[in-house]
Amino acid sequence: MFSDVGVLELATLVVLALVLYGPDKLPEAIRTVSAVVRKFREFSENAKQEVRDGLGPEFEDFEFEDLNPRTFVRKHVLDGDGAGLEEIRKALDPRPELDEAVGALRRAAEGGTAPGSRSGADAVSLVKGEDGPAAGRPPVDPDAT
Repeated sequence: MFSDVGVLELATLVVLALVLYGPDKLPEAIRTVSAVVRKFREFSENAKQEVRDGLGPEFEDFEFEDLNPRTFVRKHVLDGDGAGLEEIRKALDPRPELDEAVGALRRAAEGGTAPGSRSGADAVSLVKGEDGPAAGRPPVDPDAT
């Protein structure tokens, strides 16, 4: 519960409690605080048990810690049950499709035909200077206006 409280903070709390309550009332204050914490834990456990009972027998192994999003992801995605993290990364990785497209462009630039490309007289060269428009004049598209 107090795993992140250091020694200096704990010593400061003890000194502050001694100053506020004094050495004669401090044990009674500690007993009161511990009783409140105990009652709060008991109340929360009873509430959890009532929710489990209300859900029915099919949720006997239900844990409230599983409702935490981090725990849910760790349990269902990272454990290997169903689709693992590696499969998700492979499914979302765009590199195979990009490599295929770059390969098709390279083949077309080298003179080979890419899938779905034009062949013969309709083929367009990707090499600069070959069969291009006259130097200095851009191509005119009469349908553009």
